[in-house]
Amino acid sequence: MQSIKISFTSTIEVNRSKFITHLVPIAEYERLQEKLKYEHPKANHIVYALRYLNEFDQIVENASDDGEPKGCAGVPALNVLRGQPLINCAVLIVRYFGGIKLGTSGMARAYAESVKNVIADATLVAYEKEVCYVFTTSYREVDKTLHKLKQLGITQYERDFGIEAVEWKIRGSEERVERLKSEVL
Repeated sequence: MQSIKISFTSTIEVNRSKFITHLVPIAEYERLQEKLKYEHPKANHIVYALRYLNEFDQIVENASDDGEPKGCAGVPALNVLRGQPLINCAVLIVRYFGGIKLGTSGMARAYAESVKNVIADATLVAYEKEVCYVFTTSYREVDKTLHKLKQLGITQYERDFGIEAVEWKIRGSEERVERLKSEVL
């Protein structure tokens, strides 16, 4: 499976209809959806498709046609995500109607093509399952721990400075967290 770390955007035109496609990490999906509704009030449709892993390692999928004929927009977009296979990401497609009806099959092709284009522009990375890990260190080990986290490429962490120790909450790939456990703790 593959995923993305940053957002990507692509635009295509099919029979004067404009399709602006955004491929985003799943964490950015809801915020971007609200932003697009605000930025494109005259858009005819804002279609989405998403795939992510839940806490039980099950793939959760969802798609919306947003007023397009049933199954002509969200499902073709979702099928492209499945075919890659992309995980923990969402695609949002803003459509401005160009005056020429595409028909159901033409619409399905146009939405699928818009997702294929944005994926072709995207930098895909191999999916790594992330885990959370909590541990404590003394105050004198803070710099050493920060250095080790940087070496391992673990960038998601929180620190809670207590009275006698520092509690760390980190998030990273299983492999990196295991290496941290064996080398430092």
